[in-house]
Amino acid sequence: MAAQTFAGVVPTTARARCLSSRRATSVAPLAAPVRARRARSNIVEVSAVKDGKPWKKSDCRLVLEDGSVWPGQAFGAKGTVLGEVVFNTSLTGYQEILTDPSYAGQFVLFTCPEIGNVGINAGDMESTKAHMGGMLVRHLSLSVSNYRATMDLSTYLEQQNVVGISDIDTRAITRRLRDTGCLNGVITTDSAKTDEELVTMCKAWTIVGKDMISEVTSKETYEWSEATDAEWEWSGPAKTSTGKDQYHVVCYDFGIKQNIMRRLKSFGCRLTVVPANTPAEDVLAMNPDGVLFSNGPGDPSAVPYAVQNAKAILGKVPVFGICMGHQVLGQAFGGETFKMKFGHHGGNHPVRGPTGRVEISAQNHNFAVDPATLPKEVKVSHINLNDGTCAGMVYKEKMAMTIQYHPEASPGPHDSDPCFEDFVAMMKEHAKVEA
Repeated sequence: MAAQTFAGVVPTTARARCLSSRRATSVAPLAAPVRARRARSNIVEVSAVKDGKPWKKSDCRLVLEDGSVWPGQAFGAKGTVLGEVVFNTSLTGYQEILTDPSYAGQFVLFTCPEIGNVGINAGDMESTKAHMGGMLVRHLSLSVSNYRATMDLSTYLEQQNVVGISDIDTRAITRRLRDTGCLNGVITTDSAKTDEELVTMCKAWTIVGKDMISEVTSKETYEWSEATDAEWEWSGPAKTSTGKDQYHVVCYDFGIKQNIMRRLKSFGCRLTVVPANTPAEDVLAMNPDGVLFSNGPGDPSAVPYAVQNAKAILGKVPVFGICMGHQVLGQAFGGETFKMKFGHHGGNHPVRGPTGRVEISAQNHNFAVDPATLPKEVKVSHINLNDGTCAGMVYKEKMAMTIQYHPEASPGPHDSDPCFEDFVAMMKEHAKVEA
């Protein structure tokens, strides 16, 4: 029997040919810039038909250092910005990613096809402002549907001076980044700039060797007093510890996320946050029970002052390193770091811990510790199961533990939350010895 065709429904074979014809062709690196086909949205606004075409004209470009040009639609701020392009596989939490200081200097391409549907709300901020250099999405949601939202994504980006581009083939760009590695890119709404000029800008810039921490760290020391809201608290140990303030933790702010501090506060810690360049002797003079080296952006080899402070603190009090803090402590242990091909960015990375338990973790980093360079006293406690890279270390003699990912998981799964319990247990054990 012949397949029946209903009004408005395209037969499967015809639909496949249609989708195939619209797929952006892979653009090989060339000396001269070439334009990649723009992926168009199926949703058409009436105002876009004025020039006789059923789609809006492109008013923004993403230009990569390999010479490829990706026309799209601008949202958020206007202008020309330069950064390193990475892809993030998280399905939720674009606001937390947008306000995570670890993304300073980077453009984030979201593999999730629609972004912006839940708008922006005050409760999901990871810092006081947006740090992401630029936002790349397949489709910007035309509506906001969330009871907590106070504004739409485009309005927030405009307020924060962050340029966004939509209606580009994010799948094709992701495959390009996966195959070639991270690429520098320029997003511009300035039609006067030539593609060749923008490619030259990309090739002349690098994030390697840049101290990005100094751009995002706090300028003054402050106390943090907010725990995870009871509405969102899921941990039994945290529920029984909140408000006790048993242990004083000094946090080095390399770009610390607010939910890291909330989790520590929920586990009974009193928190003092200090700028990234605070001398070790000043931190030790605060008589802490433990020191946290936080997450942060950029190249860990570009912050020798942080490594020197870590060396001076090791062995005196328990220490916990997260993400950038993991890399800083890795160097303080005597190891080296290296830049990864395209890094780890997303909320679905499997990590195997020392007991064999596998955690699904939230990660964001482009650099890693080389375990072959570590002294024998340092044990690699966690392994990323995607590529075998070092995801955690323990230096028992120095009372140090580190993880390469985000145990607060904002956004992401809560599998790694027990890391905070482990740090508290380490401080508790040290307090017994000192007593």
